[in-house]
Amino acid sequence: MNRRNFLKASAAGAALAAWPRHPALAAEAKTGRDLARKLPRWRGFNLLEKFNAGRNGPFLESDFALMREWGFDFVRLPMDYRCWTDSDDPYAYNEKVLKEIDQAVEFGKKHGVHVSLNLHRAPGYTVARPAEKLNLWKDEEAQKQFDAQWAMFGTRYKGLPSERLSFDLVNEPAQVSNEDYAKVARRATAAIRKQDADRLVISDGNSYGNVPVTELASLGIAQSTRGYQPFQLTHYKASWAGGNWAEPTWPLRKGNEVQDAGWLRTKYIEPWKKLEAMGVGVHVGEWGAYNKTPHDVVLRWMRDVLTLWREAGWGWAVWNLRGAFGPLDSGRQDVTYESFRSHQLDRKMLDLLRQF
Repeated sequence: MNRRNFLKASAAGAALAAWPRHPALAAEAKTGRDLARKLPRWRGFNLLEKFNAGRNGPFLESDFALMREWGFDFVRLPMDYRCWTDSDDPYAYNEKVLKEIDQAVEFGKKHGVHVSLNLHRAPGYTVARPAEKLNLWKDEEAQKQFDAQWAMFGTRYKGLPSERLSFDLVNEPAQVSNEDYAKVARRATAAIRKQDADRLVISDGNSYGNVPVTELASLGIAQSTRGYQPFQLTHYKASWAGGNWAEPTWPLRKGNEVQDAGWLRTKYIEPWKKLEAMGVGVHVGEWGAYNKTPHDVVLRWMRDVLTLWREAGWGWAVWNLRGAFGPLDSGRQDVTYESFRSHQLDRKMLDLLRQF
């Protein structure tokens, strides 16, 4: 980080660190490492204002207020590093855009919503298109830029309680060995802790968030899994998913296999419970079903996964609040919407989410 950005980040962090802890948490504040061993069952949504550089708008306080009104307490902000990074100098950052992230952190504090910052596109890696020119898992320069990004955020938010803010390193690593991924995650975590030793750090599982990484179990960070299984149900007719599947049902029969709640427990709960038994907190960072899947199928499937996660003691974040996977403005054709504050509300989905 260059000196100009370091000083600005330090000043921003000093102002934010002056905030008082939430009264309900002040008496039993936990360190980031404490929280990483057993995460609270935070529940909420992903907000996409900086999901890619083509959007890059400010986050909306109304989203935070609405989540709190409905009883939710978590927001994940999947972001594209290009939103604030100079295209000519990867170590120079746009303060105006970073202040919009500061504002989101402040909205979280004001409304009692935990904020988790995530690099959905990081230097050297993304699940989106176009691909990055560098390779985060192989190139030293990509790792240096990645470390610098997180060191900047570590400096910027130093002193904010981890009950209110976490860092989710990189979205859905894939096509990389656990060992290579763990090496990158350890180094980025060290860069954060050099600036802010007490920050709660989260790493996504490998294989697009689906596989726990036991190689990171001793690091004192939490891990984030996904809730997109079965994929042909959650991504039916999604243009980017590439599948040409029959209309899904729930439970879903795939060849001779019946995919139901028991199948989900065996394949996508039990491996993560083994990781949790090693002292690693688990959270479902993304989940939901695209708006082309029949609504009644989605609701039956959602009830089963929500039941499983409640039994496991895990929190979750729907992708998204407003949009094709969420309860607001989803564009589903088989829903009778309720007009709600200039939005179209899927009341059945919302009521189901609020039950869990």
